[in-house]
Amino acid sequence: MSKLAILDDLLDLYYQLNYHKNPEIYQRLQDVQAWQKQRMQCTHLKAFAEKQNILMAEYFLNRLYGGPDFDALAQQIARLTKYAHKAEKLIPDNAIKTGTAGVSLAILAVQLDEQVAIQLLADYHPYEPLTDEMMRLTYLKLEQMQGRLKQLDLLDQLGKSLDKYMRSFVVYAAFKMCKGAANKYNFNVMYDFMQDGFLAMKPLKSAEKFVKDFTAVERQIIEKVHTGDLQPF
Repeated sequence: MSKLAILDDLLDLYYQLNYHKNPEIYQRLQDVQAWQKQRMQCTHLKAFAEKQNILMAEYFLNRLYGGPDFDALAQQIARLTKYAHKAEKLIPDNAIKTGTAGVSLAILAVQLDEQVAIQLLADYHPYEPLTDEMMRLTYLKLEQMQGRLKQLDLLDQLGKSLDKYMRSFVVYAAFKMCKGAANKYNFNVMYDFMQDGFLAMKPLKSAEKFVKDFTAVERQIIEKVHTGDLQPF
């Protein structure tokens, strides 16, 4: 069985999301993602501003939490799976596993945020600016606690994988050798998605520690939301 087969299932899930066919949901989803990113930037301002953390913080906000290029990335992944046997000869196994984990996280983030967007459309005017209180009440109504905790668990696993598999000089050298083929066959968006992960990790002593520090704070926020704290953010 192809190591890339799991990507087919992930893409099926992604293309079943409602926003692809509903402009109103799409617009509200963008509002939710913008609010999420702004909230995380404020919450983790001190940590994200540390020199060694800047690139990883940008990777989190722009890649793993619903980046603007994800539709283009999904299209390239769909093409890649058609040439799985050739691709697996070029891309190191550990890079495939870690890249797949990153894609899975990005899709889960969009899935959860779309649920929020749909609920907001049901409860408020579609152009009403989002507030912390609107988001707090919507999170409570949707009971997303388990989904959000799963998201953080997967993020912790990704942090471990980055340290364990992606710091290898051999893996990175092999990955860099794929750049020419990626450009030639128009897989540049997917290559950049993984390349950004490599570059973001490079200044860090430990990607796992950065991730764990981030998820510890995020778990506290989830706990506050679901225990009735009126100012959880």
